[in-house]
Amino acid sequence: MSGNVRVVVVGGGYGGVSAANRLARRDGVAVTLINRRADFVERIRLHQLLTGSDDAVVGYDEVLGGDVRLMVDEVTRIDAEEHRVLLAGGDPLPYDYLVYAVGSGASDPGVPGASEFAHSVSDLEAARRLRSALAAAPAQAPVTVVGSGPTGLETAAELAEEGHRVSLVCGGVFGPSLHARVRRPAARRLAALGVTVLEGPGTRVTEVTADAVRLEDGRDVPSTTTIWTAGFRIPDLAARSGLSTDPEGRLLTDATLTSVDDVYVVAAGDAAAIVGRPFRMSCQAAVQLGPGAATTVLRRIAGKSPSPVRVLFAGQCLSLGRTEGVTQFSYPDDRVNALHVSGRPGAGIKEIVCRSTVRQLVTGARRATSSAPRAAGADRVTTP
Repeated sequence: MSGNVRVVVVGGGYGGVSAANRLARRDGVAVTLINRRADFVERIRLHQLLTGSDDAVVGYDEVLGGDVRLMVDEVTRIDAEEHRVLLAGGDPLPYDYLVYAVGSGASDPGVPGASEFAHSVSDLEAARRLRSALAAAPAQAPVTVVGSGPTGLETAAELAEEGHRVSLVCGGVFGPSLHARVRRPAARRLAALGVTVLEGPGTRVTEVTADAVRLEDGRDVPSTTTIWTAGFRIPDLAARSGLSTDPEGRLLTDATLTSVDDVYVVAAGDAAAIVGRPFRMSCQAAVQLGPGAATTVLRRIAGKSPSPVRVLFAGQCLSLGRTEGVTQFSYPDDRVNALHVSGRPGAGIKEIVCRSTVRQLVTGARRATSSAPRAAGADRVTTP
């Protein structure tokens, strides 16, 4: 791999991969992507992993360009002053520009017993552990899903369709991210699947035990397997490295996605927060912020001033089991509206979105692969 401008991308999710592929198309730019896993995770399919309808994994050889060097390792600190990243399994890696795309994971619920007894479906390892726990439990053992955001709704429906006895604890409003009219078909679908929905005042979880979830109103919901889907957490790498973050831990940037502290650090995906205008953490935003971050870096390399990024939202697609779903449309600024598609067409749209997202990355990878032959695995570096 050759190039005189070194760009390191930290994180191999939707934002990181799309940024790396865009950067690698430019002559004279050497791109290294560092990720702690050797495969790309389709996070929007993790709920399917629980029932075995999808493994939620795609090889980086499909979605990452051949001109991108992949390092399977973990960044422990960004040394912005010295322009290098420190690695868990190897020597420091220098950079000229860094794209910060570490993504997000499960938040700490801060509820007694949750960290000990509740599972998560926010990352690959957690989803696999949860699948094993579900398989080990009796067939009709009660399952409780806490949180009725998109992940909670999809997880509850997926498991109920497979025959699990599921309760969904909303902690307030059912489907808070949905328009009021769109909640109706979602609620009907969950009811048809036999999901018990606990919503309204008093349904906030106050304690999780080995066999129950306790609610604010004093009720105990039997639960052999508890799944916590409420909230996201950003890795603290930026904060540990002395870079400015927002209260959620996202790297603070200007409108061009450039760190407010350092023009050589640019952010993308869930871990980016434009001052005063943060975008919703989502795959939909990440696949736009990745190329946006890459464009900012390339313009700086060319000696030009970068332009503010634009992110346009179309809505949210929810699969409610394998045969039905709800597609919630929104205005470009992410405000939801009443327009929606439900039932089998809604599920079809969600599947199209999942497949087209990967196809978009695959197309980017092809464009980021030179015609020159290269030895198999030549650009993959794995450190212990």
